[in-house]
Amino acid sequence: MSLPRLTKAFLRLPCCSSGAVASFRGKQQRLSLLVDALERHQLCRHLSTIRPNQAPANQSRTQEGASSDSSDVPSAFGHLLLIIPAAAFCLGTWQVKRRKWKLNLIRDMEARTTAPPVALKSIDKDDLAALEYQRVKVRGEFDHSKEVLILPRTLNKPSQGDAGSLISRGEPGAHVVTPFYCPDLGVSILVNRGFVSKSLTDPAKRQRGQISGEIELVGLVRKTEKRAAFMPKNDTQRGRWHYLDLEEMSKVTGAEPVMIDADSSCDIPGGPIGGQSRVTLRNEHLQYMITWYSLSFLTGLMWFFGIYKKRRMLSKPAL
Repeated sequence: MSLPRLTKAFLRLPCCSSGAVASFRGKQQRLSLLVDALERHQLCRHLSTIRPNQAPANQSRTQEGASSDSSDVPSAFGHLLLIIPAAAFCLGTWQVKRRKWKLNLIRDMEARTTAPPVALKSIDKDDLAALEYQRVKVRGEFDHSKEVLILPRTLNKPSQGDAGSLISRGEPGAHVVTPFYCPDLGVSILVNRGFVSKSLTDPAKRQRGQISGEIELVGLVRKTEKRAAFMPKNDTQRGRWHYLDLEEMSKVTGAEPVMIDADSSCDIPGGPIGGQSRVTLRNEHLQYMITWYSLSFLTGLMWFFGIYKKRRMLSKPAL
């Protein structure tokens, strides 16, 4: 039995005299108040020892609730981030198909430019579109009085034995476009005879190359060109041509809007250097394919370790 209870039991014992009883009753009340104060003090000490132990438990529950809430947040957002690796993978697959298409186009272009020449029998637009970059052969004669120059140009491929082989690769010059009358077709077409240096743009300085009479030449069928964004416009009045515009050239020369780029087999000493057609196609799809697949792989790893695995660890129950 505790001390307060013993004190209360002792104070409840009967006494003999009335005076002593009254005096004792007053002391009993004061002791009773003291005992109540002691009991309240002990109760407060007991509660103070319980509350610190309960606080961490409440905090842990609060943290668990917050962690569970936070673990739910990456779930929706993490699934949204899957768009990045998925989109990069789709773009890489698209580049695979583009590379396959480009390789087939390059093979077709190489086959056209290296195939044996065929006779040009029609100048219909549909037929010419099918013959683009195809080697053809025509017979006729030049009309040098109506030739035009496309400039500035540089030499494409100087080779030993070509006419004008003394011209250096970096020297500026022009392409000579001359009307060519074809008796079999009954019309004149345009022929890009090739490159001449700037010092030979005047026809009077290259009389050896101004051939006359009927000849046979071989070349590639070309279509008209689109003017680049920063390229100057053609000045038909002054005779300055910067890009190939067949419609305008046909109006000036009176020939049909049909162009053939003469190859190097038609070179004449002292004349333009043929074979200036640049048939090249960019094929960078392999680099694009590697880039997109690498981006898909790396972003996929970041998603797995940064979102998915982290969320799984947060969702595990605490031991």
